[in-house]
Amino acid sequence: MMMRICIFCGSAMGNDDLYAEAVDNFVKEIATIGGSLVYGGGNVGLMGVLADSASQYGIEISGVIPEHLKSAGLSHPKLTELHIVQSMHDRKQLMSELSDAFVALPGGAGTLEEIVEQWTWAQIGLHQKACGFLNVSSYFDKLCEFIEHMTRAGFVSREHTDMLVFEERPNELLLKLALSNPVNPKWSKEII
Repeated sequence: MMMRICIFCGSAMGNDDLYAEAVDNFVKEIATIGGSLVYGGGNVGLMGVLADSASQYGIEISGVIPEHLKSAGLSHPKLTELHIVQSMHDRKQLMSELSDAFVALPGGAGTLEEIVEQWTWAQIGLHQKACGFLNVSSYFDKLCEFIEHMTRAGFVSREHTDMLVFEERPNELLLKLALSNPVNPKWSKEII
């Protein structure tokens, strides 16, 4: 089940140590399946914990960082490789190209924007990669409820809602991502 997993997570630590512990545990679980990581290349917050843990467990980790953030001293020094790009848009595009699946860990607006964009890209057929959430201490419960609300209101198909994986246990999340099936693009002839 070797996968190259793109992780989106906070550039802050959050106000509870359990977030950093969850990141470390998730990386440890990825090490047990022989997976590798792609992330935003940062050295701060949970992003820094992610890269430190990958280094500790000997996991290949690729960072993708815009030039303006690298120039500000925010790139992690212990990555397997660091891709420097011009913009945040370029960053997300390259992260998508380098990855087999996407996972959001606790984070803020940037984390949410990044995982939702990948979900959107899957809906419109730009890729057929799984999207998941490590639901640490019920962190994503309200988001899950809102996505269900969008579905009931008729703005998201049940098929596209069901493609998202919300899981509290790292091993279960990784297994479900590996077993996920591609969905029909929103604008395919089967759906229109």
